Amino acid sequence: MAYTPELTQENACTLRRIAWAAEMPMTRALNEIVERFTVHIERKRVCALCRDRTRCSACGFNGRP
Repeated sequence: MAYTPELTQENACTLRRIAWAAEMPMTRALNEIVERFTVHIERKRVCALCRDRTRCSACGFNGRP
């Protein structure tokens, strides 16, 4: 994992329950949430405000309309 986010106690609790409901580990559940959330954010806005243009090939917004 490239980054370890600090979650509030409430968000950690919620993530744990999402993971249980999805029958997967919390780390995988968090990855799924991030991947699914990207479809709800405008790619052009993300790219316009991006602060790290060195990781475009690894970005979930790359190649999306």
